[in-house]
Amino acid sequence: MPFVSLFAAEEAPHEAPLTPEWWTDILAFLTEAGKNLIAAVGIIVGALLLAWILRIVIRRVVDRIVGGAKSKANVDDTQALERSPLASVRVVQRTRTLGSILHNIVNVTIVVIALLLIVNVFAPNALGSLTLLTAAVGAGLGFGAQNIVKDVLNGIFIVAEDQVGIGDVVDLGLATGIVEFVSVRVTHVRDANGTLWYVRNGEILRIGNLSQGWSRVIVDVAVPADADIDEVEATMLDTAKALATDPKWRTRMVDKPEVWGLESVTGDTLIIRLVMKTRANAKDDVGRELRVRLKRAIEGMGLSVPQLNSVLLSGIEGAQRVRGANPPRTRPNPLAPATDEVPAPRPKWRPKLKPEAPKEDGPS
Repeated sequence: MPFVSLFAAEEAPHEAPLTPEWWTDILAFLTEAGKNLIAAVGIIVGALLLAWILRIVIRRVVDRIVGGAKSKANVDDTQALERSPLASVRVVQRTRTLGSILHNIVNVTIVVIALLLIVNVFAPNALGSLTLLTAAVGAGLGFGAQNIVKDVLNGIFIVAEDQVGIGDVVDLGLATGIVEFVSVRVTHVRDANGTLWYVRNGEILRIGNLSQGWSRVIVDVAVPADADIDEVEATMLDTAKALATDPKWRTRMVDKPEVWGLESVTGDTLIIRLVMKTRANAKDDVGRELRVRLKRAIEGMGLSVPQLNSVLLSGIEGAQRVRGANPPRTRPNPLAPATDEVPAPRPKWRPKLKPEAPKEDGPS
């Protein structure tokens, strides 16, 4: 019996889980886990709902701004805005670019906040206990992710300052082409060969935007050295004016054409320069048409055209010619009219004599 008693004593502790207290603990654990699970699901649903609402708000704001630009220009599609004032095109491009960046920022921010709230629900003390570890990891990531931070900040400033917009023709140094997409970190540029370049915003040191403001077509026409320069310049100017008044091309012009005159003399040829201001996106088309018309006009005068080149000014020469031909701004000094009369002699200056004081007689 002692052996049986000892065996019964050893079996007694195994019957403890069947007590009501054990079931109470299990029920409390399941209740707490269910509350945490419901809270986590609620956070996820709330994050998705908030992201959906913000995306709708951003999309409506972008659509309203774009629709306002189109209605002011009295067009139905974005491509037709090329004939409208340049400001409308820039507003559409900048708004769409900022809209895409805001979408990315909203998504990343909501995901990070939702993850922190879910961790706080399941382990309220986890964030506090991992403070030092988080600081160490953050410091390590700071050195490793400094390029990412640089890309993001530079991308935000590029778009906010309207340096680049979707649809612009740009020269980034690393790639040249049309901007197809601008994200927070990378700018997508497609070149003339169809290659899509991914340029990190932090690596962009300079931007040459060929789609802002206006552009200038510069054509150098070579004619024989014995040609009449005045006659050739008049013919070139008339040809350019005819192009500027053509109904098909006049909407692409910004200013009247100019002849900058004899640019250089090389061998047996004279180089005469003609320029035309055009819209930024119409430079190549206008340049091709202008060269064709100039060739026909010069040949119609009975002269041969040894060469006819387009010129891209750069450096000091480009800086000096940015406003045009730079004509002299000094006014001629008027000359006195010529007469046969002899001018009267100018009076000579003589010192004025002081009168002498009268002498007084002394005592006699």
